[in-house]
Amino acid sequence: MKKIFLGIAALGLFIFSCKSSSAGGDSKKVTISFESKSGSNVQGTAAFIEKNGVVSLEAKLTGLKPGVHAIHIHEKSDCSAVDAASAGGHWNPTFKKHGKWGDAEYHKGDIGNFTADVDGNATVLFKTDEWCIGCGDATKDILGKGLIVHDKPDDFVTQPTGNAGARVACSAIIQ
Repeated sequence: MKKIFLGIAALGLFIFSCKSSSAGGDSKKVTISFESKSGSNVQGTAAFIEKNGVVSLEAKLTGLKPGVHAIHIHEKSDCSAVDAASAGGHWNPTFKKHGKWGDAEYHKGDIGNFTADVDGNATVLFKTDEWCIGCGDATKDILGKGLIVHDKPDDFVTQPTGNAGARVACSAIIQ
């Protein structure tokens, strides 16, 4: 684990980072934890791993209502609002319409739907070469964004959100 401390006391500027890790020469990994939002009890973790130009996401969630939910990357890594509205809209660096991943048009943050079991547990698996971790390409870099779990499924039609309902969990994608 890499630890960074920068401080300029005269300016009151301090930057701390201690979440980054590397799994090898050309691998990058970011592990994050979800905060419950909108009065939910949703909790969990997610890991983004980049290897050979492909980013894999694995999220493990608990406390969901049984059934189908949406998960999206949002434009800001700010989960401070009670309803996670501070994370902004879906991450859409290529200015496309909202849709289903892989269709003609979709946001880079439109991951899609997943199903929670009868106990409210779910695992989300996703893989793409359209993202990167810390590469600096504004159309691909997921660092500095937010990962949001929604209360309802994405309908893949309603603009610009997919009518996915309340934001029940949020995490900043930061190192």
